Amino acid sequence: MAAEIHSRPQSSRPVLLSKIEGHQDAVTAALLIPKEDGVITASEDRTIRVWLKRDSGQYWPSIYHTMASPCSAMAYHHDSRRIFVGQDNGAVMEFHVSEDFNKMNFIKTYPAHQNRVSAIIFSVAAEWVISTGHDKCVSWMCTRSGNMLGRHFFTSWASCLQYDYDTQYAFVGDYSGQITLLKLEQNSCSVITTLKGHEGSIACLWWDPIQRLLFSGASDNSIIMWDIGGRKGRTLLLQGHHDRVQSLCYLQLTRQLVSCSSDGGIAVWNMDVSREEAPQWLESDSCQKCEQPFFWNIKQMWDTKTLGLRQHHCRKCGQAVCGKCSSKRSSYPVMGFEFQVRVCDSCYDSIKDEDRTSLATFHEGKHNITHMSMDVARGLMVTCGTDRIVKVTCLVVPTSVCVHMAPWSCRGRKTSSPSHFWSAGSPSLFTSSHATCRG
Repeated sequence: MAAEIHSRPQSSRPVLLSKIEGHQDAVTAALLIPKEDGVITASEDRTIRVWLKRDSGQYWPSIYHTMASPCSAMAYHHDSRRIFVGQDNGAVMEFHVSEDFNKMNFIKTYPAHQNRVSAIIFSVAAEWVISTGHDKCVSWMCTRSGNMLGRHFFTSWASCLQYDYDTQYAFVGDYSGQITLLKLEQNSCSVITTLKGHEGSIACLWWDPIQRLLFSGASDNSIIMWDIGGRKGRTLLLQGHHDRVQSLCYLQLTRQLVSCSSDGGIAVWNMDVSREEAPQWLESDSCQKCEQPFFWNIKQMWDTKTLGLRQHHCRKCGQAVCGKCSSKRSSYPVMGFEFQVRVCDSCYDSIKDEDRTSLATFHEGKHNITHMSMDVARGLMVTCGTDRIVKVTCLVVPTSVCVHMAPWSCRGRKTSSPSHFWSAGSPSLFTSSHATCRG
């Protein structure tokens, strides 16, 4: 059922520890059990399985439970040993796992959605189970009574969810590329703001309540960091994946972001450096370098008796330029561009060799990743994918790669309650919209 591959590594390169096989369809979620050598998986094959590591080093299923519908999302609360499983039919089911992880009892079913459940979060303090689904809504239900407390609808499928437990704010990403911030109440909710910046559907979110940073990954292969706590609308763009970004995990202690993409790429981003915001793209009727007209500028084309040119944009300065004035390519990691992008000739000359030093490390997961979760305390990562395989990997992230402290870093900074930054009277928090750069 599972094989032990390797002992723990001494370097920062991910090392495969175990490979778990046995599911008959794509694995939609895999979660490591804290303080235990165990993994909980949910699959499209309609099964929930709890895998425990035996003395032989192999993982074997100690619990095998068949559901009525394919499993699409899962949440696990370790202190209470409660599992919440979202299904393709829209229902969320709650289970309680025994202390030895050999038995699982059904608790109740929540009629949360009318279509596939995409994400689940359990708040033990509020006794809410919050979920999003392909019925274009987010719902929150009481785990004591099983009753629906509230529901909010969007214009497109709700694809992912993050939640701030202290303030009861929910971040919901959807297929239109928009992130909505909601304040959830006992029987109602209010829309605080929306974040727009991605050019593709939002695939994953990660909220760090300490630094008040929101990270979003999307099908446009990019990641955006939204500095919610800074109250200035600051955003940082990270481009290094070549396929849809599927999962994110921010490591608060080392200020590093781990991301996984559907092509198997695993990236570790150093967020403890002074990064620059990518500029907004400027609009012009002519090249801002050579002043040649673009093809829609009929008047200048007629006056100068020249053909119109196609408009491009320099990724470093944001100016509108023609192809001749932006013939060179360069990486610029400090602005998030880990691979070569279009820059104008003057910006290319200003980029030094040390400016091209990568601020991220890239690894190969060697399977199509659909979901990733981490046990940061043990340096373990579990990934699952469409190949029906679950991989347990040791990912030791080095703390010595930090170059210098980022100006927005929280180290040594007094922090306040997040509620101070999320008032309806402070719309300047979210006024900055970010244009994702293209090649």
